[in-house]
Amino acid sequence: MLEILSDSDSSAHDMGYLVLQSFDNKNFSIIDGQQRLTTLSIVILSGLKFLQKLVQQGIDPESKMKRCEEFMKSYIGYIDPITLSPQSKLELNRHNDNFYQTYLVTLEKIPSRGFSQSEHKLRKTFNWFYDKFNEYIVTNQDSGKRIAEVLVTLVDKLFFTVITVTDELNAFKVFETLNARGVRLSSTDLLKNYIFSLIDIGSTHENKFNLLESRWDIITGRIGS
Repeated sequence: MLEILSDSDSSAHDMGYLVLQSFDNKNFSIIDGQQRLTTLSIVILSGLKFLQKLVQQGIDPESKMKRCEEFMKSYIGYIDPITLSPQSKLELNRHNDNFYQTYLVTLEKIPSRGFSQSEHKLRKTFNWFYDKFNEYIVTNQDSGKRIAEVLVTLVDKLFFTVITVTDELNAFKVFETLNARGVRLSSTDLLKNYIFSLIDIGSTHENKFNLLESRWDIITGRIGS
């Protein structure tokens, strides 16, 4: 993280492909990229935890609380106006989501015991980044501004290549291609993913879809892709 921030010659850092599935363009299931998004959210949350500490110490609390609220709304979630409970933009798998929502999103104190192995990894990751903020940020009147600069710079320098599909079949075909090759998708793969994403699988008979798949393979075979 600090290498990205300190490298003034690098305007951006490629985080790879992010494969999403959505039926309404509002809610997205993450097919590939969960770990990277989770790590980024933990970086931001650890920075907000550091801001929270400064607020509790009475170091320019009003501006630091405002920054914390704005980062929370922009990248993490919002406060439900009815229940006044945090509503996160990101949900983890069923094994880790309760820990993530209960302790990390709320910035609550995290107990050191009583968690699964994967939850302990989340806790250690959060604490590691929090300690880095402690090392990197000098505690003074400008420390809140400095944390904001760090987080904004980090977000601005990182980018994903996003692939959005509308059904499980296309989603996992893309996922398998990415993981089998370990390299960038070819133009042919991207074109196929786009064309097939336009097909309504629910209203298309399986035999017709298989025929389309077969014809696509013939076409790509003839052109040598």
